[in-house]
Amino acid sequence: MSYHVVTKHLQNLSFDSNVDGHSILMDASVAGGGDDRGASPKKLLLSALAGCTGIDVVSLLKKMRVPFSDFEIVTNAELTEEHPRVFSNIELIYRIKVEEKHRDKVEKAVNLSEEKYCGVSAMLKKNSPIEFRIEFL
Repeated sequence: MSYHVVTKHLQNLSFDSNVDGHSILMDASVAGGGDDRGASPKKLLLSALAGCTGIDVVSLLKKMRVPFSDFEIVTNAELTEEHPRVFSNIELIYRIKVEEKHRDKVEKAVNLSEEKYCGVSAMLKKNSPIEFRIEFL
């Protein structure tokens, strides 16, 4: 399998990336010399991580027939001071509302995503430690 994405320069530091017919606008902040017309590429990478593991967790919970609600993933990261500025560490906080009797299954789903299924996590772990925790609502 291979992926093909076209990213086109618009103006100043803004770019439009076409991903399977979906347009994603990226730009630098005003302080960074851009016009702040779109998301930061590094923050999009964190969103991709949360989306990847989130899809895994939801798919696994559906297979386990675990009802849940109010699921969100908060992603925090620190950048190194030297260039290239990369993530020195990443933290994922899984927040989910689920009956107490199903909490062990949520933990299993998160662990499976982190250790086996999430390709974005596997790629990022090669450079940045990723820590995660679950907050039950």
